[in-house]
Amino acid sequence: MSSQQSRHGEEACAVVDSLDQIGSQWRLVVLHDLQDGEKRFNELKRSTDASSRTLSRVLDDLQTADLVHRRIEEDAPIATYYRLTEKGEALCPVFDEIEAWADEWLNGAGRS
Repeated sequence: MSSQQSRHGEEACAVVDSLDQIGSQWRLVVLHDLQDGEKRFNELKRSTDASSRTLSRVLDDLQTADLVHRRIEEDAPIATYYRLTEKGEALCPVFDEIEAWADEWLNGAGRS
């Protein structure tokens, strides 16, 4: 294998590894939704249309990946808030680029 083939394989692995962390449908939906700022669990549930079980699992996964931070306010009533971490915020330009690509290639006729 040439060094160029090896480099391309390593680059592909980095893309695959990245998509493994953020690539599920629900992870992407939650990450995209949190671009607007910190939200409570029930706000996320309403805006994403995810079930409580799914949303809870996805938020746990995103916290483990250090993409989302959870903050708990213990005043009555107890409230749990979620926001993007610095690592999660670094994905915002990526989402913008994917959206621009989708607008050009999926939502329209695309280039001939």
